[in-house]
Amino acid sequence: MRPAIWRLSFRHALAHPLRTGIIALCIGLSVFLPLTVQTLMARYRHTLTARATSTPLVAGSKGNRFDLTLTALYFRRGGVSTIPLRASEELTSDSLCVPIPLNARFTAQDVPIVAIATEYFAFRGLTPSSGTLPLRLGDCVLGSSVARRLSLAQGDHLYSDQREVYDISKPPALKMRITGVLAPSGLPDDEVIFTDLKTAWVLEGAAHGHDDPKTIDRATLLAQTESHISISGALIEYNEITPQNAASFHIHGDREALPLSAIIVLPRDEKAATILRARFNASPAWQMVVPSQVIDDLLSYVFRIKSFLDAIAILMGATTGLLIALVILLSMRLRAREMLTLNRLGCRRFTVLGMLVTEMVMIMSVGAVIGLAASAGAIALAPNLIQSL
Repeated sequence: MRPAIWRLSFRHALAHPLRTGIIALCIGLSVFLPLTVQTLMARYRHTLTARATSTPLVAGSKGNRFDLTLTALYFRRGGVSTIPLRASEELTSDSLCVPIPLNARFTAQDVPIVAIATEYFAFRGLTPSSGTLPLRLGDCVLGSSVARRLSLAQGDHLYSDQREVYDISKPPALKMRITGVLAPSGLPDDEVIFTDLKTAWVLEGAAHGHDDPKTIDRATLLAQTESHISISGALIEYNEITPQNAASFHIHGDREALPLSAIIVLPRDEKAATILRARFNASPAWQMVVPSQVIDDLLSYVFRIKSFLDAIAILMGATTGLLIALVILLSMRLRAREMLTLNRLGCRRFTVLGMLVTEMVMIMSVGAVIGLAASAGAIALAPNLIQSL
């Protein structure tokens, strides 16, 4: 096509900026919506299914299986009842699996604190980029994203968030020592703080440390027998675990009843997995689920919404097509005298039609570029799904 047609079409589009802009934006929106939805859905689906597929079984309290799975896989707080430590020990008894108990009920600076068995780090392939994994009670290791966001490193300290600020019966915030930072993994583990299960009991208030009652001020003693000593609340519990006071920390109550959020279960084989599920689900209080099946069910609900958005995108595309056709017809009518003049100057009818088509191609190209740019920006700025769960 001759350069003159492109030049005339371009000048005519610039001479009508409102019309040109409206058409370009409509086309851009028609490109933006389906492309962004498809890309984000594919990304989120991969993120959810990859972690679920790599986790064979999850056990927990009877209730909402979605909450249980999201707690075990992504350390989502709230919405799930606790399961006693006894359940994990029962799974260990017959050697059909390796249970990995976890407690994700606490935070530090609004970052989840995940108290978990050491087998988890080998299971997920997590290794420290600096320092070591937790070595003693009160130690923690940071995910790479957490360390970067909070500007913390090995050797620093971090306080847990106080659960009830005005309730003195609740344990105080615990000062934890950072022993290392995990190497980036691209997994939700980058976004949490890991510690050992015994530290979770301290955060729960089930374990605490203080001076030996036999050596403390007698004014703090309320009652004493040969086997028990009652101590006044004036005796302040330690809120930091050091080599000097670590031995004084002890558990009150039944150890087997200590709470867990969930248990990741690594069965020996498929047969063992079937046996474990049958046994565990026979309990009226406990349940064991397959995370990949749960996530598939969850995504089935999400993709119902996606089909609705796809219908909207199709409707918008059809509307935009009709709008462009209408604009072309109106342009031809409004430019009838212009076309007549061009014909009298010797321009063929196909030349005039070529100018209209060229102008529409220009506008549609600009609209497509706007839609692609907006989609790329939205995808780049889209929130991390794991942080939103």
